[in-house]
Amino acid sequence: MALPVVDPSQYDAQLSEKKTDIEQQFADFNLPGIELFESATTAYRQRAEFRVWHEGDDLYYVMFKPGDKHQHSRLESCPMVSEPIQQVMFKLLDYLRPNELLRRRLFQVDFLSTLSGELIVSLLYHKPLDDAWIEEARKLKQHFGIHFIGRSRKTKIVLDQDYALEKMRVDGRELIYKQVENSFTQPNGGVCVKMLEWAVDVTRDAGGDLVELYCGNGNFTMALAENFDKVIATEIAKVSVDAAQYNIAANQVDNVKILRMSSEEFSQALQGVREFRRLKQSGVNLADYNFSTVLVDPPRSGLDDETVKQVAEYDNIVYISCNPETLQQNLKQLTLTHDLHRFALFDQFPYTHHLECGVYLTRK
Repeated sequence: MALPVVDPSQYDAQLSEKKTDIEQQFADFNLPGIELFESATTAYRQRAEFRVWHEGDDLYYVMFKPGDKHQHSRLESCPMVSEPIQQVMFKLLDYLRPNELLRRRLFQVDFLSTLSGELIVSLLYHKPLDDAWIEEARKLKQHFGIHFIGRSRKTKIVLDQDYALEKMRVDGRELIYKQVENSFTQPNGGVCVKMLEWAVDVTRDAGGDLVELYCGNGNFTMALAENFDKVIATEIAKVSVDAAQYNIAANQVDNVKILRMSSEEFSQALQGVREFRRLKQSGVNLADYNFSTVLVDPPRSGLDDETVKQVAEYDNIVYISCNPETLQQNLKQLTLTHDLHRFALFDQFPYTHHLECGVYLTRK
């Protein structure tokens, strides 16, 4: 894992430079005033993965030189990760060093924390995990009082649970999110709250119904549901769909349906090209919906051409992007039919060149 240099004294200048780069990159789009949302300058990352290095009796985390996995240096501190991770990560190594059973062939440690203080630690091994390992791992769990998971080839051992419950204060409401280990969650919890509040604000007067593609665990779905009469959210990963269903119940949201479908499948169902048993089983009749708005939060590859065409069918578009390059390409098509109404930058990844963008478009 290559880590950025965390220097709070340089944060404002680096963020300003990133904003300037975006203004230049999107200069052809006649951008509205850019809304800029800052991150905390330390302890901002809620999840992290660290490679573990063995050297004699010693055991430590390493960071690699960017682009070179053969050159590494010992990690002595990590101010970028959340306070729950900082409090445990090095104490964990102190516990593991003298324990031959727990340390042998350990090659990576993953951390998932929440703003509400929960922490899950996953230990990854190049060896089978047996009953003896489980016995020692239970002692480890009792010592730290947090959730532990063991992973090896085709094996996942959960000592009690493999998820954390996040609680976020969004637009005056507390929202609960089930976040499952080894599935996608927003890495910067504080900035995630700002993203959700921005999305709530831009859609406040949209009315009608919402369709959300790539909904994950319902991160945006839970926050936006109150702005719409009905919501359909689609996701293909079963773990994320199950988590989204949990979150619907936990937040007592009664106007959302989660469908395990790809964006392509949903488009076919909407156009009547194909019938899907999953729609009938879920009790969804698409003819009953009046979709005014679509929200997309695609992977770094952005939207494919067919999905761009599908998205352009809606009056209002909320586009959350983790890759300005693919966002730029998609906007070349979307701005043929829609106007850019809002443009936001979210500094999810301080001290790096990465930025998360939020765009709100309305039909011309």
